[in-house]
Amino acid sequence: PLVALSCAAAATSTIRLHTNLFILAYRNPFLAAKGIATLDVLSGGRMVVGIGAGYLEPEFDALGVPFEERNDRMDEALAAMEAAWSGQSVTFDGAGFRAPGNTMLPQPRQLPRPPLWVGGNSRRAIRRAVESADGWSPFPNSARFAARTRTAPLESAEDLAVALAYARTHAETVGRTEPLTVCFIPEGRSMGGRPMDEERIVASIHELAAVGIDWVSVALPGDTRAAQLSAIDRFGGSVLAAVAGL
Repeated sequence: PLVALSCAAAATSTIRLHTNLFILAYRNPFLAAKGIATLDVLSGGRMVVGIGAGYLEPEFDALGVPFEERNDRMDEALAAMEAAWSGQSVTFDGAGFRAPGNTMLPQPRQLPRPPLWVGGNSRRAIRRAVESADGWSPFPNSARFAARTRTAPLESAEDLAVALAYARTHAETVGRTEPLTVCFIPEGRSMGGRPMDEERIVASIHELAAVGIDWVSVALPGDTRAAQLSAIDRFGGSVLAAVAGL
């Protein structure tokens, strides 16, 4: 994602650059930290790093990463990246890597690091977001597909409210006082190039705002640059204008 976001950074000056999602277990954490920090500096501090454990086992096989270790490797990578972003000499032993006293430069423009948003619906993902990150990015997940996506079902705003209550309880338990940014995907979105149900998206965004969601993520239809620009323009007029007061 950093290559595509570098192109976006070069062509823009104000929009945020969000990885959705950056699978930490696929990469050496020091290379990941270096790429993220470099893009944060070159973009003027616009990175938002969405991270996840991953669920597509064939991708792990293709990259030579043990699938069953993905959560432990993610937690380890987070610790290694935090250390690298400090700009100090790092001594760290991990799964398949060892830093005997390395220093990474440049540091990110956003200090101590760019915002981290943790993806996933599981209780472990929620705890990771509360304990180690700035935000949480769950996603709609029917009970029918839960086994395939390897995370908990999340089918409605009511389900999301229950998960948010768990996040607040865990924050109290661990002493977190900073608010947790939450990003979710509204209903009515476009999938596979199909037209969006704009009225349903607007209604869904209102429902999500009512339970405490801060951001929404959408995919707009269009296989060409012109089609994408047209979809963005339409979305701004029909959806964003209708939820601007939230």
